[in-house]
Amino acid sequence: MPSGLFALLDDVATIAKVAAASIDDIGAAASKAGVKAAGVVVDDTAVTPRYLTGFTPDRELPIIWRIAKGSIKNKLIFILPVLLLLSSLAQWAITPILMVGGAYLCFEGAEKVWHSLTAKDHPLEEDVALVADKNHEEEMVSGAIRTDFILSGEIMVIALNEVLSEPLGMRAATLAVVAIVITIAVYGVVGLIVKMDDIGLHMSKGKAAAGRAIGRGLVAFMPKLLAALAAIGTAAMLWVGGQIVLHGLHDLHLVNLSEPLEHFAERLSGGLPLAGVWDWLVNAGGAGIFGLVLGAIIVGAIHLIPGRKQAAH
Repeated sequence: MPSGLFALLDDVATIAKVAAASIDDIGAAASKAGVKAAGVVVDDTAVTPRYLTGFTPDRELPIIWRIAKGSIKNKLIFILPVLLLLSSLAQWAITPILMVGGAYLCFEGAEKVWHSLTAKDHPLEEDVALVADKNHEEEMVSGAIRTDFILSGEIMVIALNEVLSEPLGMRAATLAVVAIVITIAVYGVVGLIVKMDDIGLHMSKGKAAAGRAIGRGLVAFMPKLLAALAAIGTAAMLWVGGQIVLHGLHDLHLVNLSEPLEHFAERLSGGLPLAGVWDWLVNAGGAGIFGLVLGAIIVGAIHLIPGRKQAAH
């Protein structure tokens, strides 16, 4: 079983199986999904805060709410009907669609790396004006919802694969339960993370000395955590997207790179302390390198399109 998002989504597949047992069990499956969703939160939590940096505190929760609404819309209005249609008429198309989504994640991740390497320092006045610009918020929200669409698609497809033999109505109910619970879990945790500095500020003004110390620690630590999550989010895009494409190539019997990578990871980690951790790191690192190379190729090709640079200005 591959590392990263696919391995974590095994839990979602289990949820889907439970939900498909009978309609009466859907409520119980939803409560279990709230716990099992912790694995999926790892990826979405790392990616989403990247779209919230630079905004004033009063805009953070409204922006998260807008992204969460977009996520629910992605899952229930766009992804769910399409997957139900594909599961009935064209199951063969699911893997290629996943690969297109994976390639998009690679492109986004590689473009973020490129921008970080080529970005120039701007005067503080320009940064303030950018944050205050309403169009900036719209662009960031739209980008977050686009990225969520890909990750949501992966979650829903994994769940669907476990209930393909069930009646159409049960498939729809299962996917709806997974969509709602996962969205609440992901964006609830994201909201908590981005507001921890405000919680720390409030605690730092309290009466208890221990509480004030903890509050000051949170205020000092959270900017560093958010900056780290921005980098982790870019890395997550690359290795998740790389894994999607690698395993799609394998499933379609086009190129088999995923199995050699897994065998290499097993050989390298064999006999080492915490072998499972090293195995995961090698698999994720290899997929990330593949994703970066693929994304860089796409970025280069897109930037070579005539007129694109002028249009961007």
